[in-house]
Amino acid sequence: MDYKILLTVFATVFIAELGDKTQLATMLFAADKEVSKWVVFMGASLALVATSALGVLAGGVLSEYISEKQLHYIAGAGFIIIGIWTLMKA
Repeated sequence: MDYKILLTVFATVFIAELGDKTQLATMLFAADKEVSKWVVFMGASLALVATSALGVLAGGVLSEYISEKQLHYIAGAGFIIIGIWTLMKA
């Protein structure tokens, strides 16, 4: 197992998820006194696993047709476009 990649992916996803809408939604669900915290944790965990699985599958398929360098450029451009769009909506 490549622990360097494991830790890099973990740190990147962990930092990206801190304070985002997903975490805030999870906190709101967990704040309900009548809801089991374990059920909220399991639901949020399964959702993150499912979305991560989709990302891995999509990345695997795309890498068959597009080079890694091009994927980095596309992802970077996507983030810039989303950032500009977010700023314009603010």
